[in-house]
Amino acid sequence: MSLQNLKQRALDNPEVKAEYDDLESEFNLIDKLLTMRTTAGLTQEQVAERMKTQKSNISRLERGNANPSWATLLKYAHACGFDLSLKMQKIP
Repeated sequence: MSLQNLKQRALDNPEVKAEYDDLESEFNLIDKLLTMRTTAGLTQEQVAERMKTQKSNISRLERGNANPSWATLLKYAHACGFDLSLKMQKIP
């Protein structure tokens, strides 16, 4: 069974789908971080050097195993050659 098929089977369960949906914004943030770094053509180690931190901290950040401050997210983006902005929208 492929990973995509496994994911789809799991999401067919309403409880799993609700939890997955609750984490959507976190998944989107992780995706944006990875996109910035890969677009910049950088390794985790290179980003860490630019941020003056350890590669393990970048790894935790990109896995979603951290609770980064806005300052940390800005440093990460700047290390990759990007800027960040905050978008607010009312929850439906």
